[in-house]
Amino acid sequence: MPIGGYVAIAFVIVILLILASCIKIVPQAQAYVVERLGAYQGTWSVGIHFKVPFIDKVAKKVLLKEQVVDFAPQPVITKDNVTMRIDTVVFFQITDSKLYAYGVEHPIMAIENLTATTLRNIIGDLELDQTLTSREIINTKMRVSLDQATDPWGIKVNRVELKNIIPPAAIQDAMEKQMKAERERREAILKAEGEKKSTILVAEGKKESAILEAEAEKEAAILRAEAKKEATIREAEGQAEAILAVQKANAEGIRMVNEASPSKAVIQLKSLEAFAKAADGKATKIIIPSEIQSLAGLAKSLTEVGAKEM
Repeated sequence: MPIGGYVAIAFVIVILLILASCIKIVPQAQAYVVERLGAYQGTWSVGIHFKVPFIDKVAKKVLLKEQVVDFAPQPVITKDNVTMRIDTVVFFQITDSKLYAYGVEHPIMAIENLTATTLRNIIGDLELDQTLTSREIINTKMRVSLDQATDPWGIKVNRVELKNIIPPAAIQDAMEKQMKAERERREAILKAEGEKKSTILVAEGKKESAILEAEAEKEAAILRAEAKKEATIREAEGQAEAILAVQKANAEGIRMVNEASPSKAVIQLKSLEAFAKAADGKATKIIIPSEIQSLAGLAKSLTEVGAKEM
């Protein structure tokens, strides 16, 4: 192949490479700032774009996602002259690619310096205790101040957070001692309250126990009284039934005697037996009717006659 053929092939390859370099594809969440002959020509968004060879160039590729920058701890002085170190975290997003490309040189460094100066201004108006307890207020003030300052750069500050607040070692020791004393005080208070509640509960338990014992004794006394009453009633009913049975037996005996129609001698003999039973007791004197005396004499005579015959 002649040399002219090789030159033609090389020329075609160069042309193709140049044309390929003129085709640009912008990915998602990015934007390209394009310059033509050194001047701003436009901003390419997502998609395919073509540029003029040797005239247009991509001056800056801009990331449109929200970005996070963690700045190193900065020394600050509080209102009561306590020096501490505070590191911050800034969440920002680029909203205008042109302003971001041409607004400020080294925008991240600019945000870091602006964050440090703003933080010193805010902390300088607060005392140590306020600084430690006012994180949300400090975050809000810094966000507003940084957002206003970075707006001409096409940057929007979404959030600012104080990551760490590092006081001097002597202040940390004093704070730890204070916290230890506070915890010991709370522990003593909780212990005293617990002992107080325990004493109250014990006293209430004894009180309830005494009340229950008194109620139980009262109920037992009532039950004993009722049982005694029932026993007395049963005993009285038993005596009444016994008396009634005796009276019925006497009445039955009298009825049977009446039905038997005893003779006068039998009646006198029964009377003598009755007086014999009466004399069997401890009585020292017995009065015997005359009819029974004669009957007794007759019985004695009969007894003597029977003895002689034997």
